[in-house]
Amino acid sequence: MKRTHLPLNGLRVLDAAARHLSFTRAADELAVTPAAVGQQIRALEDLLGVVLFRRTSKGLELTDEALAGLDAIREGFLRFEEGVQAMQAGQSSHVYTIACPRDVFAAWLSPRLASFRASNDQLRFALVGGDVDIDFTEANLDLAVRWAEGPGDLEGIALGEPAVIVVTAVGSDGSDAPWIGWPGDPAPGGEGGEVAFSVGDAGTAISAAAAGLGKARVPVLLAQTALAEGRVATVGEAEPSRRGYWLVAPLPQWRQKKVKALIAALTD
Repeated sequence: MKRTHLPLNGLRVLDAAARHLSFTRAADELAVTPAAVGQQIRALEDLLGVVLFRRTSKGLELTDEALAGLDAIREGFLRFEEGVQAMQAGQSSHVYTIACPRDVFAAWLSPRLASFRASNDQLRFALVGGDVDIDFTEANLDLAVRWAEGPGDLEGIALGEPAVIVVTAVGSDGSDAPWIGWPGDPAPGGEGGEVAFSVGDAGTAISAAAAGLGKARVPVLLAQTALAEGRVATVGEAEPSRRGYWLVAPLPQWRQKKVKALIAALTD
């Protein structure tokens, strides 16, 4: 069945004017001018081919034609509100879908999700790989962690200062240790420099350094846990990096209450 194109704005103005029996008070409610209310009513009357209001000595009065349809129109607006509330109910869902590189999940995200879930054991998480850009719509994502120079065309917040640090095995000063490369730093010794070991991500590079396979330049965010646990030692000081880890999402997801709560917990 083909749906009729409804003049929703005009019907909304009709509802307000009918409740107040005043174009001026309807205009105040709708934050428009009385003239704009009058124009909407006249346009609606022209479209429907009926008169909706009459002016009397006592003020505005609804016609029988207006009264005949008003209850159904108001019921329709109530249904619209119910529909909007139903769509917004998804914002309070206990299920989060997050894209995150595996090494970031292991070293940084997983303990924070555990702390976040400790206050609500009904929370559920679905994790997908985040090593490449993922379409938020196709993957039904709420949030993603990305190694990038910024949020790009998404909303985002940096996870700490973008910085890298060289780590090596405990007891080694790193001077004779060969370089370990990973996709975020494939040539740590410079172009043409020798890389003794190449791995798939920064987390594996840290594990390789801890095992004595060499030294690796890795994000400070990922190295913090290994350093705190005494699994690796540092070589020199941390250095600024163009890239860092970012929490990102399109604006509609970013504004959702459930996503805001998660972002606040992860960046606390």
